[in-house]
Formats: sequence, C-alpha cells, structure tokens
Amino acid sequence: MGVRDWLMALLADFLQKPVGHYERRGFTDYDALERNIRKGDVLLVDGDLRVSAMVKYLTQSSWSHATLYIGDELIRRGGEGRARALQEFGEDARHLLVEALYEGVVVTPLRKYADSNVRLCRPNRLRAEHLQTILDDGIAAVGWRYDIRNVFDLARHAVLLSLFPGRYRRRVERLGSGVASDVICTSLLGRLFHQVGFPVLPSVTFPERSAALVEPSRFPLRWLRRRRARSGVFRQRHYTLLTPRDFDLSPHFEIIKFNVIQRGDFDYQRIEWDEDLADAG
Repeated sequence: MGVRDWLMALLADFLQKPVGHYERRGFTDYDALERNIRKGDVLLVDGDLRVSAMVKYLTQSSWSHATLYIGDELIRRGGEGRARALQEFGEDARHLLVEALYEGVVVTPLRKYADSNVRLCRPNRLRAEHLQTILDDGIAAVGWRYDIRNVFDLARHAVLLSLFPGRYRRRVERLGSGVASDVICTSLLGRLFHQVGFPVLPSVTFPERSAALVEPSRFPLRWLRRRRARSGVFRQRHYTLLTPRDFDLSPHFEIIKFNVIQRGDFDYQRIEWDEDLADAG
C-alpha cells in the first residue's frame, strides 16, 4: 500500500466513526414503512457517521446514504441465498435492502434504519421487466468493493463546483477509481437505474422553437415532432456523480408518505406544543 492509499484508508476509518449525537426530525412508523415500501424503491437515510455529516454538508441536503429495497427476493429465489438470509436475519429476511457500505456491497434488513430519519423514493411507472433487471443486478453486485476514491472525488468536486460552477460542471464527466466493481451507495443505484434507461436527475436540453413547430407542417407526424421538442433531449450524468439528494430532487421519483400523514389521522390542532419554547419565540 502506497502512502496515498494509506492516508486515504486512515481518513476513511476516521470518517466511519459516529458523530456522537443524532437528531430525530420526525417519527418513523416502521410498521407503516414495511406495509408501503415496494421492491425497487430507494430508501434515503440521514446517517449518523462523520462521513454522513460531510456528505450532507457538501451536498446541502438532509440525506447522506441511499439504499435499494429488494424485499423478500432472496427468500423467493430459494437455494443457499434463502438459507443464509433466514439464518442471518430471521423474519427480517422478508424486508431486505442492498446497499454499498465501507465494507462493500451488502444485504441488510430494513429494520436497521427503523430509528433513522428516512425518505422513501419510488421510480415512477418503472416497467416490471426493468424492475426485475434492477433487482437481479442489485443482488449480483453483493460483494463488490467500496470506492472510497469516489467519495473523496465527490467532496472535491462539490467544493470546486461551488467555487467555479460553470467550469467544473462542464469538465467533470466521471469520478472514482474507474473499476467497474468499485461503487458507492449512489453510484450503485445510479448504475442499476441507468442501465434500464430510467432517469435519476439528468440534464435536459430544449431545442429552440422554430416556425416548423408553430405553423402547420406537411410532415405527417408533426405531432410527434412537437412532442419531442416539448420533452427535450435528456442526457444522463455519469452514475459516479450522483448524490443521495439527486433521488430526492428527481421529478422521476415519487416521495411516498408512509407515516402519520398518510394514515389520515394527522391533526395539527391536536399537537401538544412546548409552551415554554413557544413563549420564548
């Protein structure tokens, strides 16, 4: 191991330590989460590690981690995968996630994040065959290595982008080690969705309106031409450039309310306020 790799590993170990405090920003109804989450959903997490704080600060977001929900896929498929999942997770094996952590790509129970701030993002109108491809390839990625260089590259890119937004937005095409099986949480998910053509947060170019689009045209499918002009031309960013908040900001993912608001029993007039704090404000 070279000096640079040794320093990166040392820094990575430091960043994997808990911050020592964690602020719950709302009640997570875990039973409601289990009932409402679907295979292929992306679960965003507000983590409690030092690296989580760094990601949130650099991306100006509440989310530091992204996971893919695979549910009971390992049980349904049977074989050794089913046996290992039941042995390791018990009943929680019916609600599993695939995620990229410092130790690599692993399968973990959804219950792991029962006490975390989370957000549920659902790919809008994802086709069944594409969902199956995402699940298959997500499970096949278990065991891949964590791309710590991608994390540091993202940090540097975020700083440079804030200082020189135009210059570095155009120059940077991809980050990380360049090894196909080295991923971070968002590059793994971005890769899975990109390969089936599903957009996460692409750039969109809208062509200038022309007379041909405004005036009647002899083109027999002129309605198709107008539709393409309105929808624009999409360009995916490389998956190594994605951050957790991109799934939150994406118009192509629905935000699913699974807590007290979704149940319909939320009534702000029944909230018990801390009167001392109210008087102080």
